[in-house]
Amino acid sequence: MAVRHFFLILLVVSIWAFNNVAVKWGLLEIPPLFLTLMRFVVVAVLLVPFTRITRRQLPYLLTLGFTFGFMHFSLLFVGMKYTDAGTGAVIVQMGTPIAMVLAMVVLQERLKPVQLFGIAISLSGVAVLSGSPTIPAWWVLCLLLCSASGWAISNLVVKKTPAIHPLAMTGWMALFAIPIVGLTSLSQETHQLYALSHASWRGWFGILYSAIFSSIIAYSLWYGMLRTYNINLIMPYSLLTPVFSVIMGVVILGDSMNQFKICGSLLVMLGTAIAVINLRSLKMHARFPRLRRGRSGR
Repeated sequence: MAVRHFFLILLVVSIWAFNNVAVKWGLLEIPPLFLTLMRFVVVAVLLVPFTRITRRQLPYLLTLGFTFGFMHFSLLFVGMKYTDAGTGAVIVQMGTPIAMVLAMVVLQERLKPVQLFGIAISLSGVAVLSGSPTIPAWWVLCLLLCSASGWAISNLVVKKTPAIHPLAMTGWMALFAIPIVGLTSLSQETHQLYALSHASWRGWFGILYSAIFSSIIAYSLWYGMLRTYNINLIMPYSLLTPVFSVIMGVVILGDSMNQFKICGSLLVMLGTAIAVINLRSLKMHARFPRLRRGRSGR
């Protein structure tokens, strides 16, 4: 991997990690579904007028509007309202092994025994986290796992989507997510406009940071990397997101630490690392960078 791409990915995971802090600030003042809706409105307004899509791309973007817009973001924001930034980020990290299992089932990609072992360790970490006081109820855990599944499905859809500019994908995906997220907010929440009009800088910062930095900048860079490199080479770097999120949550938000959170987080990240990091492949990439470059299509 080119050095500039390594630092771009490091920037992406840092933006995503701090996004959990920004979202927690926003959730202090704005209902979660409405916060999600406002995020997508900002993204769509900034990107859709300047991008174009084709009829062939439309079904994929409609699918992503549901899997990424509603399943991932809406359920993540609702779950984050009831847990801390670090715990939410760790559980959503399960999207990586979930994506691998789905790739095995849907795309017929084979998983090695060591990868299955890693996935099992990650699941045991979720079981440990379920006993943490930072997860107040079983349904909060289920919401976050469904959010992780939405992220996993979306990554598979992106790999199958006809060539499309990352900014166009981000903008139109946000546009197609607006109706379902908006209707859900309308039916499940109240006083949304009042909350928005009385929000302080924290509420608006949560919306704007999540929309501009996390959506437009970070996800555009991420999709670009997925187009350039093999998904199994990119995925391991996402392991840094929950690590940074836990640290930022403790330092900035004053989140607490307990044995369930520490042990569960370590198991999830260790298991995911075992599942996605191919040591033999990494050694080959390190020894033969030109060979790697040819395989990645660069």
